[in-house]
Amino acid sequence: MSKKHNGLLWRVLKIWGTCLVIAFCVLGAIAIKRVGVPVVTMYKEASRDVSKSSKDTFKAEQTSIVYDADGNEIKKLKQEKDVSYLDYEDIPDAAKLAIISIEDKNFTTHHGIDIEGVARAGLSLVLNRGNITMGGSTITQQLARNIFLGYEKTYSRKIKEMFIAVALEQKYTKQEILEFYLNNVYFANGYYGIESASEAYFNKKAKDLSISQIAFLCSIPNSPGRYDPYKHKDSTIKRRDRILKNMYEDGYISQSQYEKSVDENITIMPKKETTTNDYAETYILKCATEALMKEQGFEFKTTFSSTSEKESYNDEYDELYNTCKKSLYSAGYRIYTSIDMEKQKQLQDSVSSQLSMFTEKTDDGVYKVQGAAVSIDNSTGKVAAIVGGREEDQEGYGLNRAYQSFRQPGSAIKPLLVYTPALEKGYTPNSTLDDSRMTGSDAVSNAGYSYSGSISLRRAVEKSSNVATYRLYEELGSRTCMKYLEALNFKGLDKKDYKYNTTCLGGFTNGTTVVEMAAGYATIANDGEYRTPDCIIKITDAKGNDIVPEDTSTKSVYSSSASRMMTSVLQSCVTEYEGTAHVCQLDVDMPAACKTGTTNNYVDGWLCGYTPYYTTAVWVGMDVYKSVDNLKGNTYPASIWTNYMNKIHQGLPRKEFESYLGDTESTTEATTESTEDDTESTTETTTEAIEGDDTTSNTTESDDSGSNSNDYYDQDDYNNDDSYNDNNHNNSYNNGNNDSNDNGYSGDGGVDSGNDSDSGGNNDGEDGE
Repeated sequence: MSKKHNGLLWRVLKIWGTCLVIAFCVLGAIAIKRVGVPVVTMYKEASRDVSKSSKDTFKAEQTSIVYDADGNEIKKLKQEKDVSYLDYEDIPDAAKLAIISIEDKNFTTHHGIDIEGVARAGLSLVLNRGNITMGGSTITQQLARNIFLGYEKTYSRKIKEMFIAVALEQKYTKQEILEFYLNNVYFANGYYGIESASEAYFNKKAKDLSISQIAFLCSIPNSPGRYDPYKHKDSTIKRRDRILKNMYEDGYISQSQYEKSVDENITIMPKKETTTNDYAETYILKCATEALMKEQGFEFKTTFSSTSEKESYNDEYDELYNTCKKSLYSAGYRIYTSIDMEKQKQLQDSVSSQLSMFTEKTDDGVYKVQGAAVSIDNSTGKVAAIVGGREEDQEGYGLNRAYQSFRQPGSAIKPLLVYTPALEKGYTPNSTLDDSRMTGSDAVSNAGYSYSGSISLRRAVEKSSNVATYRLYEELGSRTCMKYLEALNFKGLDKKDYKYNTTCLGGFTNGTTVVEMAAGYATIANDGEYRTPDCIIKITDAKGNDIVPEDTSTKSVYSSSASRMMTSVLQSCVTEYEGTAHVCQLDVDMPAACKTGTTNNYVDGWLCGYTPYYTTAVWVGMDVYKSVDNLKGNTYPASIWTNYMNKIHQGLPRKEFESYLGDTESTTEATTESTEDDTESTTETTTEAIEGDDTTSNTTESDDSGSNSNDYYDQDDYNNDDSYNDNNHNNSYNNGNNDSNDNGYSGDGGVDSGNDSDSGGNNDGEDGE
């Protein structure tokens, strides 16, 4: 009776599955017809593509070429798969059986399409109201996708994938298909094929691997991001165990082999570091990858309503990022960039030469005191040069601090977060602010404990008053001000940053990047219009057809009036003797607008500024959070800034900043007004303020000045001596883009998640597509 019922149930399921397959195909056909791509045409294209293929098709991929701003070739991106290509007889039998066991149990019997797998996909399609959430892709279909198609989840791609798979089965034997697959499938971290993966992870030839090691490797292709051996080894081990169980149940290995393999400890080789220190190259690859993501419709985000939403976003980002990154090495793209190689060299020389007095290195041979800088062409908003560190004597250390390191910005954040928003709300450079000494548990103080009583907004920025800034920020409201940083796409913002007013002094939970700061100041220079600070002009295929067209879009963040007033104020920081950026006056005949930034204990130093032609942001500090002798915004960062800006402005005609309506005030008058107010101040120590630059301090002159009474400091250890240096390092340094040894991957759009999962991602087989 039981068998009878089981047989009946199976027949019902088969009928239901067949109906689902039909429904899936009908829905696909309807969708294809709706977009005007006849199924017959797709079938003919699939047949044609496969008929033109040969064994060489599966052994090599097209090389992509990168060009600089002048159209000169600067890099070839290629992935030579034949370097580690194995013929069928050289591939371990265990690898063939393991991949069949986990990815395509019916591989030896189907003709390219597995009806049961399609039925599962059809059921998922119905349950998810027409949304493709999983696939029933066979090994042959995965091969079709890897070689002939992309990874987008659409009806047309899925139908064409099926046609190509059937055509492949007609032209090639099962052995050839399995050979092609195991030599082309992606094993994360830039490794393609079973042989290269074996050498990378185990330092062995594939033929010398144990069954357990082979099963471990075969765990990766389904989702190279999720099963990245370096980042998610525990998940990879679990999937290995699942594969071993499948192999045992399928009769491919004995019980003793199964038990021995499950118990075997897996030890992998350390991840190889990058072999380049070309900071422009790493940023180009990051920007090109994200440009492809954007073209595929990915929506970049920087703020989230919950942790789960953020995690979900990062997972989606990782998967698509690595898929697009893989295509850069295989699709034959022509990548046109805004990188000016002459300016790139000049910026690198400036960073290296102005920090040459710091010779101490780490055990890895990396200079302890580092610098990073980004230069943006104001006429386009594109990055012209980017430097992520000092030049090293040896290759192999690829951390690009310009966009991968999140650091505390100090007072350099004030124009973006407080003063330009204030000018938006009706303040003017002559508006009066309160710079008198604060008392109480939330008191902050100025550098050198210098206070001016009533002070003009212009003068407050010139001397970088912490007290006036803090009170103004309180008045405007954190939500109002933080919205501007959101609009500038600052990616490290945390909910705590909205809660504590000391954020206005540069005390962030995670910090900011040099790229973000440069883009923020470039926005002010561009009359308040924000442009994404990438370096991609366009991407075409090998025939010149646009893949990613040129993007000249802008987003209004500040008004032109507020931006021009802010520029006038920042000019005063340079032209006025008591301005913190007075040392940034250029030798060439060109106006400049600048702001310094220095964090407590001299851990981070910043200089952000611009001329009518270029915007450049500079950071100096250590990779570990320790003080640097004599580090302030107006010392080493200013030296780098002026050295570089003098060079790139040679020969350029003088150009003035646009003036704002009502700009009849005189900088001298503003200073005089402030000086008169200063006479009422309890402490008149302008010299101390200048010497101290704009160091953000949380100490006060009240009786409890020795205690750290502000809750913000207690929780986040900002400016809290040693605990700040140690604890904030974990949250701030290199927090969002841990791809220092991935030749160009950043995942800058991924938010604080270590986005370095090199994934092409089949995302198929038993786990769905």
